[in-house]
Amino acid sequence: MVKGTLWSSVARIAISIFLFFHIVAIALWCTPLDTPLIAEGKSFIRPYMVWSGLFQSWDTFAPSPKAVNAYVVASVITKDGVVHPWNFPRMEQLSFTERYYKERYRKFAENLQDDRNSALWPDVARHLARLHNDPANPPEIVMLIRYWSDITPPLNGAHHSERPSARIFFEYRVTPEDLK
Repeated sequence: MVKGTLWSSVARIAISIFLFFHIVAIALWCTPLDTPLIAEGKSFIRPYMVWSGLFQSWDTFAPSPKAVNAYVVASVITKDGVVHPWNFPRMEQLSFTERYYKERYRKFAENLQDDRNSALWPDVARHLARLHNDPANPPEIVMLIRYWSDITPPLNGAHHSERPSARIFFEYRVTPEDLK
């Protein structure tokens, strides 16, 4: 019986540490202040928050809302030269129900285009190559393309939309090993 009690105590301590860490990490991550201590804490927990998907961005609302509408698409070019477009889900093109289930893709695509996350780009390209893998016509190149347009206030009550700018921010040459 002593062994069961010891195990129970160890489990309680481990769960308490786990909960304490996550409460502190999420509170630190969501704090809108930019003090040196908070900035250092955020940089320390950033890899874990991004890896686990617990990161959050409040810049939609404050202190300065986003001034750019940006999204990512991919193009997979197969051996015969055909370009296969692949779109990450975009919230404005989904129903309310679909948005609920696919919000994580918005966060992923939003963070994917950030140069600080360039380590993800080869894995994303390999994944897209596997999605388009046809042994008779294998993918050869995967390009990740960023589209963006400035969000400007309406003029005289009229909204104007500009054609988004585009830039290939990553190009990947697919190898046969990538398709396994």
